Amino acid sequence: MRVFVTGASGHIGSLVVPLLLEAGHQVVGLARSDTSAAALSAAGAQVHRGTLDDLDSLRAGAAAADGVIHLAFIHNFADYAGAAQTDRRAIETLGEALAGSDRPFVVTSGTAAHVPGRAGTEEDPATPGLPRVSEEAALLFTARGVRVSVMRLPPTVHGPEDLHGFVPQLIGIARKTGVSAYVGDGSNRWPAVHERDAAQLFRLALEAAPTGSRLHGVGDEGVPFREIAEVIGRQLHLPVASISQEEARARFGFAALLVSLDNPTSSALTQERFEWRPVHPGLLADLEAGHYFDHPTA
Repeated sequence: MRVFVTGASGHIGSLVVPLLLEAGHQVVGLARSDTSAAALSAAGAQVHRGTLDDLDSLRAGAAAADGVIHLAFIHNFADYAGAAQTDRRAIETLGEALAGSDRPFVVTSGTAAHVPGRAGTEEDPATPGLPRVSEEAALLFTARGVRVSVMRLPPTVHGPEDLHGFVPQLIGIARKTGVSAYVGDGSNRWPAVHERDAAQLFRLALEAAPTGSRLHGVGDEGVPFREIAEVIGRQLHLPVASISQEEARARFGFAALLVSLDNPTSSALTQERFEWRPVHPGLLADLEAGHYFDHPTA
């Protein structure tokens, strides 16, 4: 299968691409820079130059492909609404190019869409616009002859390649402030998944997910945030402390909502339907391994 991958040189994309190649697929990766293009070429993928707002480039990449995996997103939290609308236009363009072909289209979403306080399942609908508009935009194409599947990822996709996600940000803030903090009693739970387990699930979705499927790329159903803060404090030899929601807004900025989010999420149906089993270390074990603390800027 010839697979067009957006975000192919990013955190998860850089792991998905070699898995696809190993499985015998041909990969064409979207590249917005010379650095990304070089990384894709070195991995054995073909390069398709363009950006998320270059709709002609997206249309051409999808039209020439047997399937699409959409991983790219502009992580501009200063203008999240603008980033979401760019994502919507990209999905609509890719979907139009695939319409009527029954070709697979795997789109990335998030688990934070679920109702807090209970374990979300694959059967739960997304809250419109949260955490992205990608799910609602993509699923419209199920009625137009596109084999759409939605990959819901947790706030933390962790592992050695995670250099700019929420965990490195938490570590950086703890270093800067001298305290590893959690909100309230810290009992709110974060789902998480190892980056390599997530990458494997993207391949399975491309190859086998029925149209309209929602998959949960979740290894840890819910890790109490206090335990995350405690490992960070222990690794950095810093005190661990509870803070208020108001203090969290000042300390964590745009991430304050996520830091206090209680979002336990189950992947039981995904594991059953796709014979997918997370086999790599969980979040706490990955933090204890120490690689996150090897980067002085994290």
